[in-house]
Amino acid sequence: MYRNHNCGELNISNVGQTVLLAGWIQTIRNLGSMKFIDLRDQFGITQIVINEESGLLEESNDLVTECVISVKGKVLERSNKNKKIPTGEIEIEAEEIKVLGKCKNVLPFEINSEKTTGEAREDLRLEYRFLDLRNTKLHDTILLRSKIMKTLRRIMDELGFAEIQTPILANSSPEGARDYLVPSRLHPGEFYALPQAPQQFKQLLMVSGFDKYYQIAPCFRDEDPRADRAPGEFYQLDFEMSFAEQEDVFKVLETVFTTVFKEHTNWKVDEAPFRRIPYREAMETYGIDKPDLRNPLIIQDATKLFENTEFNAFKGKTVKIIVVPDGAEQGRKFFDSMTEFAKTEAGAGGLAWVKIEKENGYTGGISKFLTDENKKALEEYGVKENSAIFFIADELKVAQKIAGLVRIELGKRLDLIEKNVYKFCFITDFPMYELSDERTIDFNHNPFSMPQGGRETLENKDPLEILAYQYDVVCNGYEMASGAVRNHDPELMVKAFEIAGYSEEEVETRFGALYNAFQYGTPPHAGAAPGLDRMVMLIADSDNIREVIAFPKNKKARDLLMRAPSKVTEQQLKDVHIKVDVEEKSNEENQEEE
Repeated sequence: MYRNHNCGELNISNVGQTVLLAGWIQTIRNLGSMKFIDLRDQFGITQIVINEESGLLEESNDLVTECVISVKGKVLERSNKNKKIPTGEIEIEAEEIKVLGKCKNVLPFEINSEKTTGEAREDLRLEYRFLDLRNTKLHDTILLRSKIMKTLRRIMDELGFAEIQTPILANSSPEGARDYLVPSRLHPGEFYALPQAPQQFKQLLMVSGFDKYYQIAPCFRDEDPRADRAPGEFYQLDFEMSFAEQEDVFKVLETVFTTVFKEHTNWKVDEAPFRRIPYREAMETYGIDKPDLRNPLIIQDATKLFENTEFNAFKGKTVKIIVVPDGAEQGRKFFDSMTEFAKTEAGAGGLAWVKIEKENGYTGGISKFLTDENKKALEEYGVKENSAIFFIADELKVAQKIAGLVRIELGKRLDLIEKNVYKFCFITDFPMYELSDERTIDFNHNPFSMPQGGRETLENKDPLEILAYQYDVVCNGYEMASGAVRNHDPELMVKAFEIAGYSEEEVETRFGALYNAFQYGTPPHAGAAPGLDRMVMLIADSDNIREVIAFPKNKKARDLLMRAPSKVTEQQLKDVHIKVDVEEKSNEENQEEE
């Protein structure tokens, strides 16, 4: 036995007992005739005392921080108690010390120091992730993730869902991102694809007669990383329900989010039912389909107000405005910095603004271009004394996007974001289709979604006007879940894909399992997939998703700890019938990339 107690459980009631502890040395304080060691494990810290009488002083000279030791000794009451830690009333008088795991004298970075996250390069932390994970904050976040996963499983079990695993080696499917391909050794020239989501499998389970399915599923997408999106792989609570409509899924999502967030945070959590915002309303009011409702600012359309304007910057354009109460208190430097943000970060040509001051009325910015009629009409938009107005003029979608980014930045800079609260909403009624970069019709969201209005809509309506039974859950500006009522009619499925440029033969080839299964009695079904990583990120109050994943990739999608991706041998390539046609990079180029 290496220990009979952990480092966080001893207290004043244990005084006089002889105990055995084991853990990592966090600090060593050498006072000459006496040494103090803070011994750390997952459960806490206990102070160890080494005095002259023990005969261990000289032997302990070889001890360094982060080596692993076991300590046998008597529990004493401390004379100088430390109320900051649970074990602060006691200490262990060492009688025997054993080194269980040596550690190098020089660490890549300090453990449990502000310098770890404040000064150490993230790539260095990721290269030595096994050390980084010893840091209390990160360590506790990974344990929090474990607790959240247990809560999710409990909720789904209580709601009557069966946990079923689906394959990792699957087929390629157009689901919004590039696939990760896996070459087949047994079938030359053919490839598996890692699933972007278990989409087809969970629908097949509904065809198979399972009433409710779920799993905490790994998903693989070859996408560029972001602060809130892990590159390569992520996890989601994937679930599907037979004989279900949109409202049934909403109830499950509300139960999942309210329960998980209330159990694992002390922040205020929105009660069900969550607010529902149609996609087009979200774009008009917030300029984004994942609005942060903690921000009180909204976007308003003032296009009609300026349809006869002589101001060239507004002529013939969509005009959006953001009214900021008490914004007139800001100085010229603030408005100039917001204009610079709009240009450099939002892609705008500029950012028009005015202030309404108590004594001078409309001043600054474009005030001289506003007519008395304009000023009077602006009162209907909530413009009052001491307000400031920001104007964004451009083509509709561009104006919405720029206004959305400006709204977010104003909320941050003016400290308008409500604190310590989670605000949820559903974004509903997504467009079924959108124009691709090549100006062709493409799916906007999930290609397996049910169009609102069914076949008649697909046959008679402009594709860009068709709405789908698709929905997202949004919390504090992050997309937390996505889902849809599924298209379970094979004829409807063929028609939906036809509009997006797929022939029936292509549908049969690429989605043969679903297409075939739908011929044999398919129940109406619907589902969704809350993102686990993002859920943990919000509950842990982190703004970097890599801080809630045990072994994440870096910003360039590299695993610096395991050195992946990496080159393989010629024999391995031959086994899977692959030839690599890539120019060798120089050492300098590789170092620059990393």
